[in-house]
Amino acid sequence: MPGRATPLATGRALGRIRSLCLLGLLAVALVLTGCIADAGPEPTVASGPGNVTASNSPGIPSTSAPLETTQSSNKAPVYWIGRSNSNVFLYREFRDVPEQENPVTRALRAMMSDKPLDPDFFTPWQNPKKLATSISGKNVITVDVSEDAFNSNLDADMAGRAIQQLVYTATAAGASSGLIDSGQQIQVMVLVDGHTDYLAFNHVRLGTLMSRTAGMVAPVWIIDPQEGVEVADGSVKITGRSTLPGGKLRWQILRAEDNGDKTPFLTGETTAAAEAAQSGVFTLALTLTPGNYELRVSQVDTSGNQQDLYVDTRSFSVR
Repeated sequence: MPGRATPLATGRALGRIRSLCLLGLLAVALVLTGCIADAGPEPTVASGPGNVTASNSPGIPSTSAPLETTQSSNKAPVYWIGRSNSNVFLYREFRDVPEQENPVTRALRAMMSDKPLDPDFFTPWQNPKKLATSISGKNVITVDVSEDAFNSNLDADMAGRAIQQLVYTATAAGASSGLIDSGQQIQVMVLVDGHTDYLAFNHVRLGTLMSRTAGMVAPVWIIDPQEGVEVADGSVKITGRSTLPGGKLRWQILRAEDNGDKTPFLTGETTAAAEAAQSGVFTLALTLTPGNYELRVSQVDTSGNQQDLYVDTRSFSVR
């Protein structure tokens, strides 16, 4: 075998730490971009389609992932929708974004206007004419977006996932930038042109506080390397997360040939961390010769069917 993988015990923290002067202005509310409409009296937590789960698809685990913590990276955490086998989940990428706006607005604007790096991911959101955010002292993020952001034809299930995509991205950006206490529950209020009670994508009634819903994030996702990156030498560090702490994972490296074929290059198994501080994290250290590669990671099927469950893939190159 042309190489050997050695799983490491810990993962690399991702994200970024932002030191913003706006933190000094936090009192009852922290206004981050301009002036947006007040959310009004504190509403109840949503229990409708905005908080959908994946329970309508047999065999899908109730997946969850910890809220992002304050990070040293200057990239924005953005969630996308992606397919794995016959299932649909949320996946995260860290993106370079302009710094004209606050971290939450930047991440949401990327989610609504950019394309994912990974071609397996997509977003149903449209680039809005208006987008602003604020954070209250009660760990509530208010998002005020124009109606044109919802110009996509979705069914009810995908509409619920799109709203959760927004909730995950907004809360990730708020927590990873240090603007919100990640030790407390973070909720999101979505206004459309300053008003509540909008029917998003013709299926999800907005105007109530929403939080992250379990069952949305992918059971397995590769964090690094990101799609399409070039590694400067043959030492490649792979990190990712599984929503099954202590669970077995199968990984494979495929080498892309000049004719477009992909041939097996390395393969192995590893175990996701079970410790609370690194729950679900997996890390691999590989030595690869120059070339183009595809990484595949999946959960090991404990039923004995030898099926690759919840596969995530990533293409990268070594130069």
